[in-house]
Amino acid sequence: MPGFTVAIVGRPNVGKSTLFNRLLEQRKAIVDDVSGVTRDRQYGIADWNGKVFNVIDTGGFVNNSKDVFEQEIKKQVQIALDEADLLMFVVDTETGITDQDSDMANILRRSKKPVLLVVNKVDNPTRALEATEFYSLGLENVYFISSISGSGTGDLLDAVTDKIPADAPTAEVNPDDQPPKIAIIGQPNAGKSTLLNALVGQERMIVSDIAGTTRDTIHTHYNLFNRDFILIDTAGLRKKKNVNEDLEFYSVIRAIRAMDEADVCLQLIDAEKGITAQDVNIFSLATRKGKGVVILVNKWDLVTKKETNTARDYEKELKEKIAPFTDVPVIFISATEKQRIFQALEKALEVNENRKRRIMTSELNETLGKEIEKYNAPMTRGHAIKIKYIMQVPTVVPSFAFYTNFPESVKEPYKNFLENKIRAHYNFSGVPIRLFFRKK
Repeated sequence: MPGFTVAIVGRPNVGKSTLFNRLLEQRKAIVDDVSGVTRDRQYGIADWNGKVFNVIDTGGFVNNSKDVFEQEIKKQVQIALDEADLLMFVVDTETGITDQDSDMANILRRSKKPVLLVVNKVDNPTRALEATEFYSLGLENVYFISSISGSGTGDLLDAVTDKIPADAPTAEVNPDDQPPKIAIIGQPNAGKSTLLNALVGQERMIVSDIAGTTRDTIHTHYNLFNRDFILIDTAGLRKKKNVNEDLEFYSVIRAIRAMDEADVCLQLIDAEKGITAQDVNIFSLATRKGKGVVILVNKWDLVTKKETNTARDYEKELKEKIAPFTDVPVIFISATEKQRIFQALEKALEVNENRKRRIMTSELNETLGKEIEKYNAPMTRGHAIKIKYIMQVPTVVPSFAFYTNFPESVKEPYKNFLENKIRAHYNFSGVPIRLFFRKK
C-alpha cells in the first residue's frame, strides 16, 4: 500500500517552501529532503505522532497572463488532486485574497480530497484579524500560521495526521506475505524502460499485467528462478531542467509512491554520464525510506568500447559519492545487449531476503559483545559508556536497539563502528540499517 501523500499548493511567493523548511528545521519530523530533483520543488518524508507520510512542495507558477495561469493552475492542481491524499492550500495574509487564490479555491472546493487552507504570515494580532477574510474562500479547515516563526505548524501537522487512515503504513508495520515488489527507479534517460522491455521480451514469463492507476506506473507480475515478484516501472525522477510542468510533477509523485510500495529499488545510472548529484538524491530518498537498493550501471558496453575504465575503478568512485552507506551491490549491465540483467534481478531478490533477516538476541549479544569489549565507546564527562544489552527491533527496516547508561552520549563515529560490525558479521548488503540507543 502506498504511503499517505500531502501536496503543498498555492500561487508563487505565499511561503510554501518556507513552510516546508520550517517543518524540517524545527520539528525534526522530515527525515529526508531532496531539493533540486525538479525546478522549484522539494520532497520529504515526515513522521509525526508515529504516522509516516510524504510531503511535496509543488512550487509556484509564473503568471504571464490570466488565461495562461488558469490553464496551468488547473493542470497542476488536478494532478495533485489525483495523486495526493491531502492538499495544503497556502495563502498570504499580507496580500489578502487574489484572483489566483479564488481560482484555486474554486477548483479545490469541487474536489473530493481533503484540503487544509493554510493562511501564512499571521505573526501579530493585526494580521490575525485581517486573516479572517480567508474564511470567505469557502474552505472548511482553516489554519493560521507563520512559517518564519513556526507558530501554528504543530496544530497543522496534527490536522494532517488526523486525516491519515489508521491502517496506513507506519515505520512499525510488518510486511505482508506478498510477492516482493521491485521498483525500477532513476533518471528518465538511464534506460529503465529498455531494461523492463528486455526482461519481458526475453523470458516471456509474465503471468498477468496489472495496469497502474496512471499511465506512468505499471505493475508487472513476473516469475523467475521459481520465484514470483512484481516489477514496478515508473517515469522516474527527472533532472533539473525546463520540462512540461504538469508532466514533471506527475512523474515525481508516481516515482515517490512507487518507492513507498516497493521492497527493493533497482536504481539505474547512465554509465556514460557517471553518477550525478541527481542520482545521489534518488539513492538517498530510497534509503531514507528504508528500501533495499541495487545499483545498476547501465550502458556499460558503450563505456568499455570508448575508455579503459575498469568496473573496479568505476565502482570505487561511485561508492565514494554515495558514502557513508556503501554496502550496496553494484552490477554493470547493458539493457540493450541484455548483459547481466537477470543477475540484477537475482541480486534484488537476495537484497529482499537480507531486508527480512532477523538475528536472535542471544547471538547478537555474544557476537557484538566481543567487538564492544575490544573497542569501547569513548568516555563522556568522565564516565564510561557501557552497552549492556542489544536486540533487533521488529520493524520492516532492520533496526537494532542498544541499551546503555548514556544513550545520548554515543557519538556518530562509534555508531558507524557498530553498524560496520553488524554488517561484517551478518549479510545486510543493499539494506539500510537503523540504530537506536536507549537508557538501560
